[in-house]
Amino acid sequence: MLKIFYKTIIHKLNRITSQDVMIFMRQFSTLIHAGIPILQAIEAIKNSCEKQSLKIMLQKIKEEIAKGHSLSKTLNNYPKYFDNITCQFIAAGEQAGKLDIMLVRVANHKEKTALLKNKVKKALFYPIAVLTIAIIVTSILLIFVVPQFAELFSGFGATLPWLTQLVISIANQFSTFWWLILFLIFPIFLCRFYQKKNKKFAFIIDRLILQLPFFGKLIRKSIIARLTRTLATIFDSGIPLIEALNALPLIANNLVFRQGINEIQTAIKRGETLQQALKKTHLFPNMSIQMVAIGEEAGKLSAMLEKVAEFYETEVDQMVDGLSQLLEPLIMAVLGVIIGGLVIAMYLPIFKLGTVI
Repeated sequence: MLKIFYKTIIHKLNRITSQDVMIFMRQFSTLIHAGIPILQAIEAIKNSCEKQSLKIMLQKIKEEIAKGHSLSKTLNNYPKYFDNITCQFIAAGEQAGKLDIMLVRVANHKEKTALLKNKVKKALFYPIAVLTIAIIVTSILLIFVVPQFAELFSGFGATLPWLTQLVISIANQFSTFWWLILFLIFPIFLCRFYQKKNKKFAFIIDRLILQLPFFGKLIRKSIIARLTRTLATIFDSGIPLIEALNALPLIANNLVFRQGINEIQTAIKRGETLQQALKKTHLFPNMSIQMVAIGEEAGKLSAMLEKVAEFYETEVDQMVDGLSQLLEPLIMAVLGVIIGGLVIAMYLPIFKLGTVI
């Protein structure tokens, strides 16, 4: 059993993460931009990395390129680590003879996208983590600590303060019906499991997420920022719009937006402009649609999409900072009331020991 557990831990520590891929792309782009040949650059990165799994993958990539395969086709064999957009960028760079420039763009794009994702994750994770810890600490106090005090107070032979009686009563109920918590948590896991199996249900969940107060706006703006930045980078690379849209659904990571991207593709194939297609989805704010329209009319669509991305990235930054400033004192106040209330309730009879006994 310990052997299996040890192997699992080693495997997780050794697995290639998105952060590893991002670091590789940055190192690779720097070396290629400096004029170092591809095979030599991959060998240098392989020798410097510590993860065995990453070394093995880089060795395989190097061997395939040495056989005469292009870099884009070779990386396309590893879709788990190099998405379709990355491979399209690199293929465009190879065809135009500007691989070094394209790799720098890919690395910059990945870094900015990862930074935006991390900010949104931080905003969502922080309150959930703190509330989870609060629930665990409160449960431990109610199950193990409060009953000890209740036994002590039972020998006093006098009426306890109402707050102490209330906490002891809650602890007794909690000890008896603790399984209700598991009963309430189980539907969450069931919902998550069913979401992966049923696309219609997953679509409903994704739509509800976008309608959440504050968090829905935060997620929507982060998706728009990622989509517009990706489109801007793709246009700069000379990749046609239809091909660019084929790569966008995975960037969205939301079924509502994925459906919207499919509708945009259909509209553009019919000959409509990008701003007309965006407007029909009802997913993009008027400001972003107007900026895209100006970009199309002026022949500077990529520059305008870049500005849209920067605008919404700034919006996300401000929302995350505002959320942190709002939640930190609020969460501390809630924790103070819950934990502090339990402690005061248990020590109140002791403080009034002279009148209780």
